[in-house]
Amino acid sequence: MKASDLPLLTSVSRPTIAPDASRVVVALSRPDLVADAYVGQLWSVPLASGNDAGAKRITRGVNDSSPQFSPDGGLLAFVRTPWDGAGQLFIVDAAGGEPVQLTDANLGVGTFRWSPDGRRIAFTSRVADAGRYGSVTGLGREAEPFRRISTMRYQANGLGYTIDRRSQVFLVEVPDITAEPQYRVFPSAENPSPDQADLVPVATQLTSSDFEHRELAFSADGSRLAFVSARHENRDDDLVSNIFELGLDLPDAEPVAITGNDRLYDVHELAYSGSGQLFFVAVDLGETGRDFVGRSASLYLVDEPGSPARRLTDPGIVDLGGSPLTPFGADSVLVLARTRGRVELHSVASDGAVSRLTTGETEITGHDAAGDTIVVSYSDPTSHGDVALVDAGELKPVTDFSIALRESGVCRPVELVVTARDGYPVHGWVLTPDGDGPHPVLLLIHGGPFTQYTVSLFDEAQVYADAGYAVVMCNPRGAAGYGEKHGRAVRLKMGTVDHTDVLDFLDGAIAAGPTLDAARVGIMGGSYGGYLTAWTIAHDHRFAAAIVERGYLDPDGFVGTSDIGAFFSDAYVGTDAQAIRSQSPQAVVGNVVTPTLVLHSENDLRCPLSQSQRYYTALKRNGVATELVVFPGENHELSRGGRPRHRQQRFDVILEWWARRLPSATNHETVAES
Repeated sequence: MKASDLPLLTSVSRPTIAPDASRVVVALSRPDLVADAYVGQLWSVPLASGNDAGAKRITRGVNDSSPQFSPDGGLLAFVRTPWDGAGQLFIVDAAGGEPVQLTDANLGVGTFRWSPDGRRIAFTSRVADAGRYGSVTGLGREAEPFRRISTMRYQANGLGYTIDRRSQVFLVEVPDITAEPQYRVFPSAENPSPDQADLVPVATQLTSSDFEHRELAFSADGSRLAFVSARHENRDDDLVSNIFELGLDLPDAEPVAITGNDRLYDVHELAYSGSGQLFFVAVDLGETGRDFVGRSASLYLVDEPGSPARRLTDPGIVDLGGSPLTPFGADSVLVLARTRGRVELHSVASDGAVSRLTTGETEITGHDAAGDTIVVSYSDPTSHGDVALVDAGELKPVTDFSIALRESGVCRPVELVVTARDGYPVHGWVLTPDGDGPHPVLLLIHGGPFTQYTVSLFDEAQVYADAGYAVVMCNPRGAAGYGEKHGRAVRLKMGTVDHTDVLDFLDGAIAAGPTLDAARVGIMGGSYGGYLTAWTIAHDHRFAAAIVERGYLDPDGFVGTSDIGAFFSDAYVGTDAQAIRSQSPQAVVGNVVTPTLVLHSENDLRCPLSQSQRYYTALKRNGVATELVVFPGENHELSRGGRPRHRQQRFDVILEWWARRLPSATNHETVAES
């Protein structure tokens, strides 16, 4: 895969299955370099045996996403995002036809859910304070009034300020899409300025308080609506969120807390079972409500309102991450579990019985079920996104959206376990380019740190392998998917076992790969990976060059500037000044001699630009060969969700740096002949 192949990276949404299990609908999305935008539509995929019609596009919007069948299967709801503007909720006859717009929210629609009877849809949407974010025509952000801030957390990466546009809950009635459309009222002498009919249904706002609201679920009988929020008094001092319910048949009903009496949770997802029980995925944050480092999410169950939640899965064994939930049968749900670079599908019953439904080299990304039929979206070493039926523990693919990507050239990774210097097994992968070698080596370090490299096709590794580099990547201690002890190993001791794990894995990979050149090695990483790259080159000088991208480089400066600065540094490196300094790349930048490219995005609120500016300036003043590249208009997600042309340019910058500092047989500087 080359950087120019970015448009072949087709992503597949969480699937929605028709109630009769005849077909599944997904949203496809891909970066388009010509449009410099992400484009995609809804696709219908037949599931019936013997149907060879194949997947087909069923909408024609610029960017259609998040499809959901109505409970009876007669309608499809989805979010349509235009070229310029916010995504709005639409519905369309499931058999086809013209979509009908349901919302006209100034800041767009977030999550949404159908009511069990299909007559209403609940959704979330950010509501701007008066005079902000385009709510007044002609009033730009530069002319808005000042903001008065009294909280520790008031912004979010990719969004900006949050305190003046809280996410609220709405309810909209589903119109009869076969009825006569609304028309404008033409002026007349008797009525020169007529009131125009509402072309979009008017939604009812159910919440209006100064809290964030997310994740929605209707009770089985549709009389109550549950959501997740942090409504407690000291919410600015912890990471706790809880589930609340609104009675929809009671006017002016106040939300009732469902969780929060027995544990301090960070709730990720919730769903009601067919029998009315409430399942939810959450992290237990301990007595302080801030103990999040390396904590795996568990599945919980509230049997009836007012009863304490029961934990159904052991977080020390099963890591549910931010898994979506799908009701399955009367008293079970489908969940996703991270394990050793895979993401597996499990079913969990109300009695705690767990069944593993998939295995193998796959990363399940979404799921849905109708009766006994289960469908998933997934990726694997040769697919960026596809759809499959789950049958007796096996995946039966029903799409092949990555065929063009494979034809462009895909390098399959080889799995490897290396024993670290203290005897700990470090797990990862090696990609080796074509040719006899010896190949220069790139050590890639992932972000997080509580995330994981997976078996899935990874565009960055593919581009570097195509450019002639052997790619080495692993999940050191601190990563997700290997149990809580593994994930918590770097708490208050960053740059210790994580540092030695990546180096030991690198040495093991080179020893196991005769075509890998131990004398020509580069190192690179983003976010926490930028941290560990910067830390490593201050302590190990073997590398020909380094790339430090969007790094967590200065823990002191991180507090008060990052959107997670109120808690992240305290939890990972502590609050003692000497302890912080002993884990800070900025504190040891004077030891760096490795040529270093520093990459960052202008609007990054997760690891603010100042992290890289200070680091780059110190390198420059110390005489280290260095460059700073800043991408305008981008945030922390540049490499994954930035403008398509910026993503390609980022690859160009990276490969040009390696061509100068660590050339390969196919990626090197061209010297003009005289």
